Amino acid sequence: MAGITALFLLVGAGYVAYLNHVIVSQFEDKRFELPARVFASPVQLYAGRRMSSADLAQALALLHYSAHSGAPRAHTYQVLGDGYLVHTRGFDSPDGNEPSRLLRVRFDGGRIASLDDATSGQPVALARLAPLLIAKIYPRSHEDRILVRMSEMPPLLPKALVAVEDRRFYEHHGVDPVAIGRALVADIRARRFVQGGSTLTQQLVKNFFLNNQRSLWRKFNEAIMAVLLETHYSKAEILETYLNEVYLGQQGSRAIHGVGLASEFYFDRQVQQLDTAQVALLVAMVRGPTYYDPRRHPQRALKRRNLVLAEMAEAGLLSPAQAQAAQASPLGVVTEPVSGITPFPAFLDLVEAQLARDYRAEDLRTEGLLIYTTLRPLVQLRAQQAVSTGLRRIEHGRDLRPDTLEAAAVITSVADGEVLALIGGRRDVAGFNRALDSRRSIGSLFKPAIYLAALERPQRDTLATLLDDSPLTVTYGNGQQWSPVNYDRRYHGKVTLMDALVHSYNVPSVRLGLSVGLGKVIDMAHRLGITQPIDAYPAALLGAAAVPPIEMAQMYQTIAAGGYRAPLRAIQTVVNPRGEKLQRYPLHIEQVADGKSDYLLIAALHEVTRRGTAASLQTLLPGLALAGKTGTTNDLRDSWFAGFGGREVTVVWVGRDDNQPTGLTGSTGALPLWAGIMGAIHASPLQMTQPTDVEWQTIDPVSGQRLAATCPGAEWMPFVKGSVPSGEAQCRAGALRQAIEWFKGLMQ
Repeated sequence: MAGITALFLLVGAGYVAYLNHVIVSQFEDKRFELPARVFASPVQLYAGRRMSSADLAQALALLHYSAHSGAPRAHTYQVLGDGYLVHTRGFDSPDGNEPSRLLRVRFDGGRIASLDDATSGQPVALARLAPLLIAKIYPRSHEDRILVRMSEMPPLLPKALVAVEDRRFYEHHGVDPVAIGRALVADIRARRFVQGGSTLTQQLVKNFFLNNQRSLWRKFNEAIMAVLLETHYSKAEILETYLNEVYLGQQGSRAIHGVGLASEFYFDRQVQQLDTAQVALLVAMVRGPTYYDPRRHPQRALKRRNLVLAEMAEAGLLSPAQAQAAQASPLGVVTEPVSGITPFPAFLDLVEAQLARDYRAEDLRTEGLLIYTTLRPLVQLRAQQAVSTGLRRIEHGRDLRPDTLEAAAVITSVADGEVLALIGGRRDVAGFNRALDSRRSIGSLFKPAIYLAALERPQRDTLATLLDDSPLTVTYGNGQQWSPVNYDRRYHGKVTLMDALVHSYNVPSVRLGLSVGLGKVIDMAHRLGITQPIDAYPAALLGAAAVPPIEMAQMYQTIAAGGYRAPLRAIQTVVNPRGEKLQRYPLHIEQVADGKSDYLLIAALHEVTRRGTAASLQTLLPGLALAGKTGTTNDLRDSWFAGFGGREVTVVWVGRDDNQPTGLTGSTGALPLWAGIMGAIHASPLQMTQPTDVEWQTIDPVSGQRLAATCPGAEWMPFVKGSVPSGEAQCRAGALRQAIEWFKGLMQ
């Protein structure tokens, strides 16, 4: 008998040692399984910024600011006659901490006229609004939480939890025999389980290591592990962990855990800002978040909350008057909680793709990383609206069935390749991302690669070089033949290289590409940013290659940046929960094309928007200097436009998912959407910085020779110094007289 007892004790001791190992080895890792949080770029405020009162209103709405007279506390604002009084919320970021302050923002003419500190009256050079949380990357369990330290909680909250759920918390050692006895008596009287005797420590153990199955074996493990937990951790650590772990609600597949997230989920405010009644409601829901859900069962929740307030008063945490005042207040729960689903799924696809190069999926789901991105929410929303409106207008104007057309768009920064917005479809919902995953023939969007490759040899090709636009048949491969034709089915004789690009003539473009060499043109396309393989067939010169919009955005960003390629990036910095920078995504710039030749190409692309295939921009965006290129594919299946101003590059594709013809060219499909986006985001005008070794000359487009600026038909063209045509053309018959008459009329 003694041997059996000894064996039993030995096995028991071994089992307890095993449970202790589980506690020690897993509790730290499991204590805070936090989803990664993804933030947009903060909205910047400064005098002179192009921003309207409506823009700021939308930014404040996105950040869930509330309107209050005088903006008495952080996260509130007041509308004034010519602007806003905004009480910003301070925040920490990798770029420096931003203090909370009361700002006076005045607007005039669509710009911020002044930005002042309303308290001191002094001007503020720059202020930032806290970055918008745009997504979370959840653990596999879809548990969501916001980690809050005890020092950041209202002092009343942990006291109320202990008073209501475990009054002897600071007296027991994980298991409370008094509570167990009281629960046992209640269960015997009711002849069923009606009351639990679990301490907060036991509940924490159950949530972390066990399941909800009611059995004596689970309760046995729970009790032992609770005692072991309290031997390793302090009461303060256990209580803090409980408050961050406790389950408090559900939104679809998203489980709401911890008081930090629950505070935002139910009250749309940080836990530090909770009042007495709100603290009591959170504590009330610990007993049963589904049963006492204040949105679905408000009367039930109100009754339970008021009972908690009474118990708080009984415990001496509140005076009777304070308890009565809190009981008289409404639940104060917001009708619509902030969604746990990202409002920008297409952009998040790009973020996750770039994160995957540096982080394991498990790290993103559990380590609580803070990911700061390049997304500009106002740019994204305005672009989405422009695409949606533009597609409806096209479908209505061409008598197409609604929702026939689809679109994709990418907006990047000229200077550094930051992706400001990304649209994967006419409705920004999770699913097929056309901006990243759709590979469609690019048509004439490819042509700048031909012309830039040619212009890099200025002693042979300039914008004034004459190209032959006459019937052409190309033999390639095993005797195969291909005869390109122009879109208008006409030939135009001799045309300058400038005019061939401006009017997007196919035949002279093919001739130019063949003279440069297919291999060199394809190499140029890859240097500019296309990573898709391009087969070395003549048809590649007219954009037969299938390329996603994101890569076309890279190509045109490189052109817009003067031949300097900055790999497109959606992430700026990754920070761990302790504020330590784990990874910066620095700006890497590489010169991949000659700057002088690129300047010549931009000048030609500017002419495309003035008098070429994109001349309608003169009406759509009057007075705004831009550069760009249309693209149309065979049978009018794909419509493209890529272009840029001084700060933003935008690429738009329009087509059908079934790849059927749309009847749209680049100028009738993608171009109106592009114009709508650029207008909505307040795009800046093109700013061309002329290299020192480039000069301008007026040219006769018929002969390709120099021509006096006073001669009608003379075209200004830039040249690399030393490559200006040596010959000089004369004003054509009657042209000089026309010039004289024009000049006389001007003088009158």
